[in-house]
Amino acid sequence: MAQEDVFKKLIAHSKEYGYIFPSSEIYDGLGAVYDYGQYGVELKNNIKNYWWDSMVLLHENIVGLDSAIFMHPKIWEASGHVDAFNDPLIDNKDSKKRYRADILIEEYLQKIEAKINKEIIKASKRFGDVFNEKQFRETNPQVKQNQAKFNTIQQRYVAALETDDLKEIRQIILDCEIADPVSGSRNWTDVRKFNLMFETKFGSVSEEANSIYLRPETAQGIFVNFLNVQKSGRMKIPFGVAQTGKVFRNEIIARQFIFRMREFEQMEMQFFVRPGDEIKWYEYWKEKRMNWFKAFGIDENKLRFHEHDKLAHYANAAVDIEFDFPIGFKEIEGIHSRTDFDLAQHQKFSGKKLQYFDTETKESFVPFVVETSIGLDRTFLMILSNGYSEEKAPNAEGQLEDRVVLKIPPALAPVKLAVLPLVRKDGLPEIARKIIKELKFDFNCQYEEKDSIGRRYRRQDAIGTPYCITIDHQTVNDNTVTIRYRDSMKQDRVKIEKLREILSEKVNMRKLLEKID
Repeated sequence: MAQEDVFKKLIAHSKEYGYIFPSSEIYDGLGAVYDYGQYGVELKNNIKNYWWDSMVLLHENIVGLDSAIFMHPKIWEASGHVDAFNDPLIDNKDSKKRYRADILIEEYLQKIEAKINKEIIKASKRFGDVFNEKQFRETNPQVKQNQAKFNTIQQRYVAALETDDLKEIRQIILDCEIADPVSGSRNWTDVRKFNLMFETKFGSVSEEANSIYLRPETAQGIFVNFLNVQKSGRMKIPFGVAQTGKVFRNEIIARQFIFRMREFEQMEMQFFVRPGDEIKWYEYWKEKRMNWFKAFGIDENKLRFHEHDKLAHYANAAVDIEFDFPIGFKEIEGIHSRTDFDLAQHQKFSGKKLQYFDTETKESFVPFVVETSIGLDRTFLMILSNGYSEEKAPNAEGQLEDRVVLKIPPALAPVKLAVLPLVRKDGLPEIARKIIKELKFDFNCQYEEKDSIGRRYRRQDAIGTPYCITIDHQTVNDNTVTIRYRDSMKQDRVKIEKLREILSEKVNMRKLLEKID
């Protein structure tokens, strides 16, 4: 099945099973805005809790913050967002569609890279253990040709980004004969810059109201509270401040489901360090953040680091962690060494000192910052993409039938267990309700009695419920129930009084945290 088809199925599945709905759907929706349904909000909160605990719970020198969405407009001047927070946009004259010019070029480069990798995989299978990838890259004519093409385009592209040369960016699109994905046309306009911040009015009377911006990131709320947190918490360098929250970007080219939205949620941590120590901590957080993803079972082959071709104006090192979505490798988290740019800028624009006084060395300095910034919605999409599976499974008669299952890590799953009486009589529903009453204080449980047990299993598989507890007639006699495991579909017979202990071991968030501590 084509990856594009998998992505479409995933989108449809998310709506059908209460994960994500198009916002304002009864009014024909609102572009690139989505609502999280009854299972989506549970998964989202579980991801957020896992991130928060991995930062604040596991590190004595990291604390939390919740800063306001509305912030003084001078903050965005100091941060550079007013002048530099722009996307290069290009329109196709025939289709009337608008695109980000940089993404058109990057997707073209990815296609060349995919051709190279395809040849390498084919050769690897053909030559087996004796295959030398380095030698193959250096000698295979087709690979060499594609690699030379890739290098030439990438060098031009990076140079154009560095000099902000919009004409050259357009020329690269023309020279590569990049076509409009919708119409196939190559009739392009000039490239223009578009600021991504939402502007609104702040005040009770419109004539007297001031223009402010909805925050496009949570980081600046941390920077302007640097001294408040440091002094009130008596924090010593190095220390970090973590924050989660909604941010807003006026994405003109918002697409690819929840991957690129206008309203989304970030999980960011700013780590304040002594100048000169930033690269050491940058490498530390690169490894730490990659391990965070691996801890909940993401295939290492689907994760990679991607070094930035162009560094942002505030950074001296930057890397993205990318995941192989059905739409290709895309960024889910950025790790940046931001130098002292942010604190120095806010010190300059506010006129207030934002320095750290070291009581041991008796010196004051503006700290450097290492940032980890992850998209909560993109992480959500990664977990769905990684967990979505279509399989063949035996039904009650032993015949194979289709099974759609979301293999979400049990600690993150929206519903931890479903309690299912085999039939709606003979006292079985009453026993099931008693089990629910006992376990609901520890786990998100779901009771279901409609349809055959096989259909109920399939529905819970599609929701992503890792464990189903079945109450049958044997339960009445010996006080035992069946635990059915989502991924393997195997079943165990256990005593009811053992359920809390067994399930606590299987769904405890602690297991994930121990893997990264």
